[in-house]
Amino acid sequence: MTIIDGKEVAAAMKSSIADEVARMVADGDKAPHLVAILVGDDGASQTYVGHKEKCCNEVGFRSTVVRLPGETSEAELLDRIAALNTDPDVDGFIVQLPLPGHISEQKVIEAIDPRKDVDGFHPVNTGRMISGLPSYLPATPDGILSLLRYYGIETAGKHCVVIGRSNIVGRPMANLLSQKGWDCTVTLCHSRTANLKEVVASADIVVAALGKAEFVTADMVKEGAVVIDVGITRIPSDKTKSGWKLLGDVKYDEVAPRCSYITPVPGGVGPMTIVSLMRNTLKAAKGEIYPE
Repeated sequence: MTIIDGKEVAAAMKSSIADEVARMVADGDKAPHLVAILVGDDGASQTYVGHKEKCCNEVGFRSTVVRLPGETSEAELLDRIAALNTDPDVDGFIVQLPLPGHISEQKVIEAIDPRKDVDGFHPVNTGRMISGLPSYLPATPDGILSLLRYYGIETAGKHCVVIGRSNIVGRPMANLLSQKGWDCTVTLCHSRTANLKEVVASADIVVAALGKAEFVTADMVKEGAVVIDVGITRIPSDKTKSGWKLLGDVKYDEVAPRCSYITPVPGGVGPMTIVSLMRNTLKAAKGEIYPE
């Protein structure tokens, strides 16, 4: 059993991005500029945006965080987005989700210029991805593909079961793995899937992205399977200094011995999500997806 080390892979990717940015700056180009909009004071979102700021510094990007109060109106947020859409100094930006309940997340996603949508959530980028055209890929699925590539995990002809059908992870993951070059036969499971346990147990590759702590147990995973755990649930713990610990969607201790490869939580998929966002921002700065 091999533990997939997301920190190691992310570090290698960050080093490569930093080298490219240094070359750009040496050639007289400006460093890529990533902006994050944070509405409200959600603790997890603040932590995540902080990690993005740190990663930007590590790879040589300019980083700006626009912090707005939780009572910011939808119209005010849309005005901010419109300004960033037309700001030539900004290469890419994200609006950190979740948003307060009075703001439509879909309306916000659709307001972002697809050329600056480095989260890869805009319907234009989603459509390009599904069509196999160059696009900004959603960061978590893209990060998972990078892990599979780095470890040389065979996907062609394999049966992959994706658990969870969110637009951020499950649906794009299923689509990408079915595309040429990856060539998986993909089953997308969700809360209404009949005989879920049996379906998952038939998989060569399991991607667990449903957001339920320790949902996937040993009896759901066949011997030698590859297991990618996307879940991250914070639970109280009297054994840690912070007073909480993180659990994935997979019951790691009992599932891991059955696997050929498995991602831990934390330290597996998580570090890849942020570095994939950096890669999208670099592509935006270079005009790779939408040439001028």
